[in-house]
Amino acid sequence: MPDSLNPTAAPVTPAPVTPAIGQPVRFRGGGFTVKRHPWAALAAFALLIAVWEGASRLGLASPLFLPPPSAVGRALAGMVSDGSLWLNLKASLARIAVGWVLGTLGGMLVGFAMGIFSTARAVGVPLVSAFFPIPKIALLPLFILWFGIGEPSKFATIGFGVFFPTVIATYSAIDQVPRNLIRMAQSFGLPWRSILRSIVLPGALPGILAGFRITASIALILVVAAEMIGAEYGIGAFVLMAGNLMQTDTLLAGVLVLSLLGLAIGTVLSQLERRLLNWR
Repeated sequence: MPDSLNPTAAPVTPAPVTPAIGQPVRFRGGGFTVKRHPWAALAAFALLIAVWEGASRLGLASPLFLPPPSAVGRALAGMVSDGSLWLNLKASLARIAVGWVLGTLGGMLVGFAMGIFSTARAVGVPLVSAFFPIPKIALLPLFILWFGIGEPSKFATIGFGVFFPTVIATYSAIDQVPRNLIRMAQSFGLPWRSILRSIVLPGALPGILAGFRITASIALILVVAAEMIGAEYGIGAFVLMAGNLMQTDTLLAGVLVLSLLGLAIGTVLSQLERRLLNWR
């Protein structure tokens, strides 16, 4: 009986295959290396738009409730030609910039204090845990009472919404810095300012920049909500007005502008990461 059919036969271990002399060996240590596929996202967007347009032309979607991309494009072109796009976009960008910068600077200062000093963490963690879950847009009426209906109340809403995620991202990123590097620097007598500048800040920077992506999205959401409640100009006010007038193509054009704005902010943050984290 052949060994392959004999159940009592000892298993045969195949001999290891060694590459011939001069034959290249395939590299197997790539790990989870991120590869760039620049056309994948464009293909996905093109497919989505084609399906959407086709569904509208075949009558599967009502143009009143879901106008085709061609109608949205015409509405966007009209916004560009009459200047309303730039007027509303400029107002929204100014509010996002001021509110995000204020909230980010304050959050980083508090986050660094909580990450370095035990007393600041003991006081700050319960306060952050208590205030962070509060919907920030619910505080807009209070901010209007404090700062008025103008721009300061919107700055406060955006800054307050950005502040707490920045605090959490900053002190969590500091916690991820390897403590053996800090102890080694202390054993060599390195001043604490140099330790912060040369070890803690570079080690925590990836986590802080990741927090920037989250807070930028939060700022975009809050500015739209704040403009819908009390603003004459801004993308949020423009979308609200289009919805009240049942101009769904114009409404979706405003939503498209918000999507493109978020994509632009993400691209800027990606460039910032490449510039600041080129040592990785």
